[in-house]
Amino acid sequence: MREIAAQTLLPVNVTLAVVLVVLLLAAATVAAVFRLSPDGSRGRAREMAVAGVRATVQLAAVSLVIGWVVHHTAALFGFLLLMFAVATRTAGRRITPNGTWWWAAVPIAAPVVPVVAALTLAGLVPVRGIAMIPVTGILIGGALTATVLGGRRALDELRTRTGEFEAGLAIGLLARDARLEVIRPAASDALLPGLDQTRTVGLVTLPGAFVGMLLGGASPVQAGAVQLFVLIALMAVQALAVALTVELVAHGKLHRDPPPDAPGTPGAAASGRAADA
Repeated sequence: MREIAAQTLLPVNVTLAVVLVVLLLAAATVAAVFRLSPDGSRGRAREMAVAGVRATVQLAAVSLVIGWVVHHTAALFGFLLLMFAVATRTAGRRITPNGTWWWAAVPIAAPVVPVVAALTLAGLVPVRGIAMIPVTGILIGGALTATVLGGRRALDELRTRTGEFEAGLAIGLLARDARLEVIRPAASDALLPGLDQTRTVGLVTLPGAFVGMLLGGASPVQAGAVQLFVLIALMAVQALAVALTVELVAHGKLHRDPPPDAPGTPGAAASGRAADA
């Protein structure tokens, strides 16, 4: 069965390497030519090239150690912690350059840990690396994406609609409530990729879990059940991740500049006037 599955996969040879290099160069070139960066520069093209090289190195390293990790419980949990740490750092630094980035750990860990624990206690996911690593990795990846999109949209909206935030303070709203009125609608867009993926599964795309199960010898029904589980679990994880990210921004824990109600800022003055009133 393993030989049959292997025959259906991409051959690992020079041709594959050349195609990957061409695709990576094409992606970076398009980003550079059309200046697909927030500041209109070619910086995003460089990021894409570095990301491709980094992915190659990381997957090569994981391929070498994954066989050992899945058979050692201590190594398994250490690997899961490494996944979480990298996800937190990646999400946090993508949202903000300042020291509040570590708060991204909350919306990533809070939804993933209870879901994985519940699945383990229910016997759906055994405490074995071959099952725990891919399931936890998918959920952490989903939480990372939702946290980044929700956090960036919320902070962008708060920066561009400062006047509305100030107006909320002026009519007596608490700083948290005033921020929520501004950021919540925009941050909710972070749920759209997962929602659209779930709505179109089987019609537009066949996700990785489904294809992987089929290649591994599972029946289409088993593969479909696993993919459905992954999609539903992802929606639950991402919904909570976005909700927590919004709350962190609303409370001023996660920000790019001093929170609008910090001492010495216009928001603080407005808050003080509202309190005096």
